[in-house]
Formats: sequence, structure tokens, C-alpha cells
Amino acid sequence: MTSNASPVASFRHNRSRSRLNSIDFVRGFVLVIMVLDHTRDFFNASPQDPSATLDPFIFFTRWITHICAPVFMLLTGTAAALYASKVSSTKQVSYFLLSRGLWLIFAELLIVRFAWMFSLNLDYFFLQVIFAIGGSMLALAMMVFMPRWLIASISLVMIFGHNAVDNVHASALGHYGFLWNLLHESGLLQFGSKLEILVLYPLVPWIGVVSIGYVMGSLYQMPQDSRIRYLKIMGVILTVSFLILRWTNFYGNPVPWQMKGDTLGTIISFLNVEKYPPSLLFLLMTLGPACLLLAFAEKAQGIVVDFFTVFGRVPFFFYVTHLFLLHTLAVLYAYYTGIGMNWLFGPITSAKPENYGIAIGSVYLIWPLVIIALYPPCKWFADLKQRRKDWWLSYI
Repeated sequence: MTSNASPVASFRHNRSRSRLNSIDFVRGFVLVIMVLDHTRDFFNASPQDPSATLDPFIFFTRWITHICAPVFMLLTGTAAALYASKVSSTKQVSYFLLSRGLWLIFAELLIVRFAWMFSLNLDYFFLQVIFAIGGSMLALAMMVFMPRWLIASISLVMIFGHNAVDNVHASALGHYGFLWNLLHESGLLQFGSKLEILVLYPLVPWIGVVSIGYVMGSLYQMPQDSRIRYLKIMGVILTVSFLILRWTNFYGNPVPWQMKGDTLGTIISFLNVEKYPPSLLFLLMTLGPACLLLAFAEKAQGIVVDFFTVFGRVPFFFYVTHLFLLHTLAVLYAYYTGIGMNWLFGPITSAKPENYGIAIGSVYLIWPLVIIALYPPCKWFADLKQRRKDWWLSYI
């Protein structure tokens, strides 16, 4: 039997698949790390954001998951660039970003919200990472008509310059303050006497991270060795920049670090940078290692890599499924232990009962079990997407 595919076409397909495998592996790897933090959310007594905790085990459990959102954002832009390299029209790229951005915002407001809250009362909404990805895709849908150098310039201004306006507050902007909350300052918006919207992920500087990921897509048109070299250089530069800026307390984070009475406390103060919205130092601290991880992923092979890659091929499906699974398990745990369940049916900021939760060490035992349970449905869906090309599959 002979094949109609030319050697050149086969080479291009294999090279493209290799690029996508490295991206999918990194995306899947950080998705698995993300589940650790969400397992802590649902099963440990620590607060949603334990950044000020004195417990180093809880702090570092939270801290290692900081890399997740920046990687999602960066690779969203890179994936858009890879799509752009396969189509001939910028309008197609813009429509691709526009349609998926609107879908993600819709999904955040209804599907993801329900997965977090298990409540149909439409009096409380929150805008988290899926909203920020969707909103950033809408912005990038307009930016793709610009030259790459201009996209890069705007992106870098957002990433490096947004902390310069930290002293501007929505409360000082009157009726238009909510726009500033959506753009730069997280906070709770109130509309009338009932509707509340919690903005956890303002769009700036996330738009800059997504759009710089789009610019970075040009690396994936280079030979692999060149790409690896550039990713390593970027990773080192970003990481060293974080260390220098953080050490000097010169710029890049609302709260400076301080010397504490013990070494561990000082390290925690040094690493405790702002996530909502992400400060420049937060982004340098996470995107530097992310670039190094992307470089490593280029030649990573084996069963472990294949395992993570499955999750990275179906990121939205994984995200929604893991929330429903964790939330359901938390309800069952609260029910069978006789602990109050009310906080599991409503706003995610609701206080956990005083006697609720398992030790943080036990969270590390539940975490891999959740990942193992998620593998079969994700593998099935990844295979389905590979076999079929129905248009709606690209949205899930």
C-alpha cells in the first residue's frame, strides 16, 4: 500500500506535532499542579488565599501553584500564534480569538461558576482565570492586525509598567470605578441590592502575558536547538531580574519584603508577591521558570511525559471536570463526617466551618488520586478530538 502524503508534508506534520507535544506537556504539567491548590481549597481548613499564613507547608503548597495561571496565559497566546501559522488570513485568526474569548467568558459566568458554587442563585458571580483568558483573547483579536513589534511593545508596557498605577483606586473614579476593577484592581462589585461580582483576575497585565505569548509563537518557527537556546536565555534573564528587583525592593510589587526573626520567615516574605492582579515580580518569578520548563519539554520523552500531555490536550475539559469532581468529593466528605455543608453551596469566599478539613499532608494523598481518576475521561476526550474534527470540539 502506498501513501499519497509527500515526505515534505509528513516532515511538517511531525515537526508541528513535536512542537504541540512540548506545549501540551507543559500545559498538562501545570494543570496537575493546579489541582493540588484546588484540593487544598476544598479539603483543607486554610483560607482561599493563604499568602499571609505562618504555616510554611501551606504557604509553599500555595506558592508552587503560582506558575499555573501565567503558563495558561502565555501558552494561550502561543497556541493562537501556531494557529495563525496554519491559516492565510488575519481575519481568521481574529475570529478564532473572538469566538473562543466570548465562549470562555460565557463559560466562566455559568459553567465554571456552578462547578465552584453548586448554586443556581444568580446573585453572585466571580471573574477568575477563565474570564481573564477569554478577555485577553478578545483584546488579542484586535491586536493581531498590528505588526509583531507593536504587539510586543504594548505587551511589555503592560507587564513592566502596570505597577506604576497601583496608587490609582476604583473608589476614586466614581461611577466608572468598576471599569478600573475589571482592568487592574481586584475587588467586589455591587450592582443594586442583590447582584455582586468578585473580580479576582483583572485583565491587566494578563492581556500583556497572552499577547507576549503570541509574539513568542515565532520561536516555534525556528529550528529546535535555536528555540531551546532562546527559551533558556529568556528563562534565566526573567528569573535573575526577579531576584534583583525583589532583593532591592526597587519596583514591581505593592508590598516590599522584610527581614524576619528567622530564615524561613524571611524566605516566605521574599517569595510572597501579589497575585491579584499579578505584580511584575509575580510574573518574573513564574514566567522565568516557565520558559525553562518549555525548553526542557522540547526533548522530554517517556511515559510520564505522555501522561501529562493527555491533560494538556484538553485543558478546558480538564479544568471543568476537576472542579466538579473535587466539589462533589468535598460534599460527600462533609456529609459523611457530619460537618456543615452550607459553605459548599454558595460563594467560594464563604467561611469554612471551624472543625472542617483535613491536614495539609492528607491533601497530598488525595491529590494524586484525583489526577488518576481524571485520566480516563481526559484520555477518552483527547482521543475523540484527534479522531473527529467537529467544530464544537475545538471549544471544549
